[in-house]
This record gives sequence, structure tokens and C-alpha cells, in this order.
Amino acid sequence: MSFNLLVGICLAYVVFLFLVAFLAERRAARGLGGWLRSPMVYTLSLSVYCTAWTFYGAVGYAARSGLEFVTIYLGPTLVLVGWWWFLRKLVRIGQTQRITSIADLISSRYGKSNMLGVMVTLIAVIGTTPYIALQLQSVTLSFTVFAGEGAKWISQDHNATAFWVAVGLALFTVLFGTRNLDANERHHGVVIAIAVEAVVKLVALIAIGILVVWGVAGGPTDMINRIAESPIANAQISSSRWVGLTFLSAAAIFTLPRMFQVLVVENADENHLATASWAFPLYLMLMSLFVVPIAVTGLAILPEGSNPDLFVLSIPLSLGQNGLATLAFLGGFSSATSMVIVASIALSTMVSNHIVMPLFLRWQGASATISGDVRTLVLRSRRISIAAVLVLGYAYYSLTGGTEALAAIGLISFTGVAQVLPAMIGGIFWRGATRVGAAAGLSVGFIVWAYTLFLPSFGPDAFLSSGILQNGPFDINWLRPQALFGVTDMDPLVHAIFWSLILNSFAFFGASLISFPSPMERLQGAQFVNVFDHSRATWTWTEGHAQAEDLLMMAQRILGSEDAQALFRHAAEEQGKQGYLPEITPRFMETLERELSGSVGAATAHAMVSQIVGRSSVSVEDLMAVADETAQILEYSTRLEQQSEELSRTARQLQEANQKLTELSVQKDAFLSQISHELRTPMTSIRAFSEILMETDMLTPEEQKNYSTIIHDEAIRLTRLLDDLLDLSVLERGKVTLNAQEGNLSDLLDKAMSATSSMEDGADMVYSRRKIREDIVVRTDTDRLSQVFINLIANARKYCDAEHPRLKIKVTHRGDMVTVDFVDNGSGIPTKSQAIIFEKFSRLSDQAAAGGAGLGLAICKEIMANLGGDIVYLPGQGGAAFRVSFPLDMPEREED
Repeated sequence: MSFNLLVGICLAYVVFLFLVAFLAERRAARGLGGWLRSPMVYTLSLSVYCTAWTFYGAVGYAARSGLEFVTIYLGPTLVLVGWWWFLRKLVRIGQTQRITSIADLISSRYGKSNMLGVMVTLIAVIGTTPYIALQLQSVTLSFTVFAGEGAKWISQDHNATAFWVAVGLALFTVLFGTRNLDANERHHGVVIAIAVEAVVKLVALIAIGILVVWGVAGGPTDMINRIAESPIANAQISSSRWVGLTFLSAAAIFTLPRMFQVLVVENADENHLATASWAFPLYLMLMSLFVVPIAVTGLAILPEGSNPDLFVLSIPLSLGQNGLATLAFLGGFSSATSMVIVASIALSTMVSNHIVMPLFLRWQGASATISGDVRTLVLRSRRISIAAVLVLGYAYYSLTGGTEALAAIGLISFTGVAQVLPAMIGGIFWRGATRVGAAAGLSVGFIVWAYTLFLPSFGPDAFLSSGILQNGPFDINWLRPQALFGVTDMDPLVHAIFWSLILNSFAFFGASLISFPSPMERLQGAQFVNVFDHSRATWTWTEGHAQAEDLLMMAQRILGSEDAQALFRHAAEEQGKQGYLPEITPRFMETLERELSGSVGAATAHAMVSQIVGRSSVSVEDLMAVADETAQILEYSTRLEQQSEELSRTARQLQEANQKLTELSVQKDAFLSQISHELRTPMTSIRAFSEILMETDMLTPEEQKNYSTIIHDEAIRLTRLLDDLLDLSVLERGKVTLNAQEGNLSDLLDKAMSATSSMEDGADMVYSRRKIREDIVVRTDTDRLSQVFINLIANARKYCDAEHPRLKIKVTHRGDMVTVDFVDNGSGIPTKSQAIIFEKFSRLSDQAAAGGAGLGLAICKEIMANLGGDIVYLPGQGGAAFRVSFPLDMPEREED
């Protein structure tokens, strides 16, 4: 097989994966992706644990060290089977606290400390860097096997190959993982693509296993005899390494950033863990089933000195099985790409949430929460972070020169990220754990890991001189990196695991015991430790001074307009209010912060809300609800809370109703006065000029025409006013006759703009439209709908007080509903007046300036109700904003 053909197959496979992910995301967006959240897809996504290390490196590991490779599968199996209740608690915490990454988990647990978030992010990035290098090395070596003599460039310059592989993976990951900012940080496309890759690599490994057992050997019996006669059967077993590696791989299942991403963040239902607890160990068993037979066969039939890590590819190629070799290559490629994709997504989320966003908030100050497109900033920072992570992986690969053993690189990463373990376990089970203790443990553990394992992996004189490696710093022998405190008989890996985690744990528990947690830490500690007792978080906000509209503006810039408006509208409805501006209560503040946490992390969300609210104090008195947790008090407290909420809601509704009635009473008096004035003025003019025409004989023809024109205009004015009153009355009683017909929405908007173009007001108004989105055919009463559009455009021209008035018309089509937003750049409508602008007696401006009776919006409201739609005011858009929503096909009305 030509090397170019292999590259073509590889590219076709990548395109296939992208199409799978794209289709999955489209179905999820349409609400048709229930199967995307099935237990089996979730279980297969956990296969991201099986990287190029387990696909290629496990065979090499078996060839070098015998059965020791089993520990890499044994650890996760023990956790899934025997400790699934801990995983369930971890998933429950992730769902209730809206956790987006392992750094977010630690940050949120310890008082939403961004400092800890930064520390975990740096440890994760540095700890994952060797693993990224491992994937680059495995893909590069697999290309080299196929290159042969036909592509000398790849054999001669592995660094160039690794560079282009890194570029391709970066592009692939950006397309997969940062196409949008999901509120839950769930990536349906990525998960289904990983599930597909899980099947590919399992089928590939089993196919090679079948080849060596039945194609090379004479069946299972013959293979067992070959294993017994091979050097693998005589490999020495080190009990310390077995215990250390089993512990390390068990910790990796929930501390590796990529595993935390698929295990916790991507989990749609914690009940899926029940399936994963048996299905994933079964998957690991199948992945490891043929490792030893492949290793034994490679040692027997391949030339001496062949790289054991490449036996999976070399064996089928040596037997002329190019098709199987290609399948094996795709299996290894799937293993590498799935790891890089998920790890890069997880790390980029951590970098953007805990480093980029806090810096942005510090530089921008309070204005950061209410201006600018935060979503664009977050997405851009994540894309740059993905590229940076892969650059670091490539740099590690280049500096280390590509070590022979893939497994050695993976174990370095496992040990690095395992430093999060004491802070994680302690934070979930011990309420006395503090931020100071977590910081101390992480710092000590990271320093010891870097000194004893990570820096020595670069080789002598790279970061640590050969003198330090052999004699210790300043010739202090007991400080040698791989013989710390004079312990010389330990394996270097076990040595690093032991000392880093022991000292990490001592620092964590010691610093926690001598420090006192802040009120926020105690609240969060109770929520984490007793997560099954608290279905929702304790309120961590007291009454602040925020305006609902300011919070809505901030939320829109993070969650997006649609999701933010839905959140605020739902909260308002729960409080018995209409519109998009709920009462700013501690409960709503907690809900808002948790929703924001799903996109930017707990610490950043807390900081952003704090800037607007002005204070986020949690006093010692607030902790009384957490201090005494007996069942009787909890039940009594819950009952009182429910009663208090109900009373508060009823009181707010009565107060708002009373205030609204008062305002409407005033408006009604003003309306009656205005109507009397509006009726009297034209009638007086008509009567006066009619008398002149009747009683004066000496009028010139020009004067007669002038007076007749005045009478005609006043009669039209009077007729228009009466028509409005009659029209509103008919609409309210539902007696209006609707003429349903098809029309193009873009044409209706053009008609409305033309109808208002002759107005003197707003002559310099600029319109912003996207006509490609307006090309929608609707079946409705097009005249009535045009009447609504004309009224809204005319009002914008009249009342927009911006120096350079601008009106944005945005059309959105979702399902069988269409929404049209009219948003100007003026000062908007005061918050206190937004609730009554659609009432019949509402007048918000000077009578003379308005020039009408104030029935326009009331008529629009009734028209849209008769058309099966609605019109609402949208707060928080920077100006006056109205949303008109209606069905594509107007429903038939029932006859009375």
C-alpha cells in the first residue's frame, strides 16, 4: 500500500468523524438526540481512557515487563466496580454545582477560589503535556512504519511529522470542541465521535488478536504454549510497582482532565453509571485480551530490535495483511485523536475560565459584565488555548527526542495529575478541609512530582544537571531527585508516587487543621460533603443593589440572548410576574450564578455577579442554617422557607397589582381627558369652519377651498380616532374577521418600512436587517401583521432619542414559530413603565410630542393575540426592544 493512499484514508476518516459529530450536534439542537444521551454512548465515551498508550504501548509494555501492563486496566476496573458510589457522588456534585472541569470542582469546593482554579489548571496543563507528546509520538511512529522507502522525508525528520500532526489535531479539535459555548459544557458531537472511535479501536485490536491466535498460531492452545515458552512468562513481578501502578491508574480515572470531562461534565444522567460500572470494565477486558498474544508473536516473528510499541502494525505488515494493518493504523489514530480532542477541550475550558476570564474582569473592571461580547472572548481564548496545549506537547516531544517506551511517558502524566487527589477526596468527604490546606497540598505535591519525575524525564543537563541527578543539589545526597531522603531501593516511578502524594497529603491535612475556613468555604463544604441531603445549593447571596436589567444584559453576553431571556422569564413567572425582569432575590441570584457557572466556571461567575450586585457577603449568621443539620430542624426550616416564599410571592403580586391599578387609574383619567380633547378639537374645527362657509357670502374660491380642506382633514382625524377605538373594541371581543393568506416576511417588512418612510420623525434613522433570514413564507393575516410592524417602526422613528438613531430588525425561525425583534439604540423605556406599555390607558410621553391617543401598542397586543402570537417588551437590549412572535401557519379560530 502506498503511503499517499494511507494519508488519503486517514483524511477520509477524519472527515467521516467530523460529519458524525456535526450530524449529532444538529440532532441534539433539534431535540432529536435522545439516543445521544444513552448509557451505552456514555460508556463508550469513557474509552477515551484507552489512548495510543493502551493501543500501541500496552503491547510494548507487555513485551518489556510482562503482565505489569494489566495494572493500567485493573485500577479503573476496581473503581468502576467497587467505588461507583464515589463516582455517583462526584457526578451529583457536578450536576448540582454546574461544574465544568476538575479545576472548577476544586475552585468551587474551596469557596469558589480562583487561585486554586489557576493552580489546578497549571498542574493539569503541565501534567498533560507529556501525554500529548505521547500521542504525537505514537502517530508519528505509526506513519513511519508505513512510510518505508516511499516517503523518506517522514523517516528522516520525525519532528516535522509530529509538527504537522499537531497542527492537524489542533484544527480538528477547534472544529469539534469550540463551535459554540454550551451552557453545560456538554459536547454531543464530540461524545458520539469518541463512541465511534471506541468501536473502531476495539475492532482493530481484536482483529489483530484474531490474526495472531488463529493466523500465526494454531489456535488458543498453541498460543498458550507459545506464551509459556516466551520471555514474557519469566518476567519478574515487582509488588511495589503493581500496587503503585494500580493505585495510579485508579486515581487517573477521575483526576485526568479528559476523564473528568467525559465522566462528570458530559454525564447527562447519573444512572448511566450503573451501566458503565459493568460495561466499561468489560470493554477494558476486551482491549487487553490479545495484548500478550500480540507481544509474544511480535517477539517471535519480527526481527530482533523491532520496536515492541509498534507490533500492532508491524505484524500484519510483515504477513502481507495490508488491510488489517490499515485498520490497526486507524485504531491507533482513533486512540490518539480522541485523547487529544477531549484533553484539549478540558484544558482550554480550564484556561479560559480560570486564567483568561479573571484577567479580563480585572482589566475591564465593572464594565466587563455589561459591555462587550464575552462569548466571543471565551471561545477565542479556548481556541488559542487548544493550539497552545498542542504546542507544549510538541515542544516536550522535541526536547525529549521521543523516548522509546510510550508507557513511561503516560505514567509521568498520571503521577502529575494525581496530585489533585488529596484536595479532591478531602474536599468531598471532609468539611474541615480548607482553601489554605488545598493550596499547600497542591503546591508541595506538584513541586515534588516535578523534581523527582517530570524534570528528570528530559534527561541530564536539560533542566537538572547530571550532578544534581547523581549527587543532589549542593552535593546533599539525601536530596537526590530519585533517591529522596536517602531512599535508594525504590523504583523511580514508585518513588515519585510515594513521596509526592505523601507530602501532598501531609501538607493538605496539616494546613487545613491550623487554618479556619471562610463562611463561603463552609457553605460549599456542606453542599459537597452532604450533596445527597441537599438537592439544591444553600443561598450564598444576601440582598444586593442590582437592577434586573443589568443582570440580564450580563447574562445575555455569556449565555446568549435566547437562553438568558428564557431564564429570566421563567424566574419572573415563578414569582408571579410577567415579562423578563424578576425580583432580585437571593434564590434568583443563586440560580443565575449557577447557570453562568456552566459556561465560565464557578469562580468567574461569582466574580461577575459580585461586580454588579455590589456585595456578596455571607455572614457568620448565615452559616447557622448549615451548622445544625438534624432532620427535625431541616424539615422545619424547609417548611418555613416554603411558607415564607409563598407569602412573599403573594405580597409581591398584591403590591404589583395595586401599583398597576393606581397607575392605570391615573392613565385612565389622562386617557379620558385626552380622548375628550381629541374628539372636541376636530369637532370644534369642523363646526367653526362649517359656520363660516354657511354664513359668509363674500368668501373667495381660494378661501372656500382652504376651509373645506381643513374640514376634510379634521374629519379624517376624527374618523381615524374612532376607527382605533372601534378596532380595539372588536379585537378585544375576538369578533374581528381575519383574512389568512400567504406572504413573504421580507416583503411585509419592506412594506412597513415604505409606509413609514414619509414620516418627518426619524428621517435619518438607519436600518439593520439580514434579508437572507427574512425569506420566510408565512400564512397569516398579512395586513394585520403589517399594521403591527408599521406601528413599531413608526414608534422607533418618533421616540428613539439617540444622536444617530438606528433600528435593528432581527428575524429568528425556530420550529413552527417566527420571532421578529425590533431594537433601537435609544434610551429605551423606564423599568417602572414596562409593565403597562400595552395597556389601553398607557401614555409614557408628552401628549403633544406623541401626537396620538396612545392606543397603538394596545392594538398591536390584541392583533398578535388574534393571530395566535404575542408581542412583548425585551429589557436589557440597550434601547427600546420589542419582540413579535407568531406561528408560520395561523391557527384556525373557533366560531362562537
